[in-house]
Amino acid sequence: MRRNDRVDQAFEAHPRTGFLPAALRAEAGADRPLPIGGGQTSSQPRTVAAMLRLLEVPPGARVLDVGAGSGWTTALLGHLVGPQGVVVGVELDPDLAAWGALNVSAAGQPWTSLLPAEPGVLGRPDEAPFDRVLVSAEARELPQALVRQLTPVGRMVIPVRREMLLVERTGPADDDLRVTGHGSYRFVPLR
Repeated sequence: MRRNDRVDQAFEAHPRTGFLPAALRAEAGADRPLPIGGGQTSSQPRTVAAMLRLLEVPPGARVLDVGAGSGWTTALLGHLVGPQGVVVGVELDPDLAAWGALNVSAAGQPWTSLLPAEPGVLGRPDEAPFDRVLVSAEARELPQALVRQLTPVGRMVIPVRREMLLVERTGPADDDLRVTGHGSYRFVPLR
């Protein structure tokens, strides 16, 4: 039995195929990371599904997608929030961000966007707060800059030192947090 029909529907609506370099599209169904350029990868589908299920994205939410890469997770999040929501993807590699923005645009969800990350700025503090934050790069420690971009009841899913963390804000203070671990994963480093 499937655990979350909305996540399954997002995967069906936005297959990874359209978010991979042409030479790798035949491998889109492989449950493994695939290179997308700039030293980045498209995460394995099982990992992305697990992260989205932990994130519990409601329709109409404001979501930040950090390390958006090819735009696949941005499009999946856009499907989950629907037209009443907003998804902002950010990617540090400018060439990858430009390609990802084209992919997101082709997904036909005008409430989603993918932008180049500002050097030295983590996330989009000028557009905060966000109900949900998805981070697809591994941090050395929990980045307080992203915690501060969550609403007082927001959720963030982020790999930290090879452990997938669910960070839940329980109030307005920066330390009003519940942090739980959800397995071991490997990601490219958060820069």
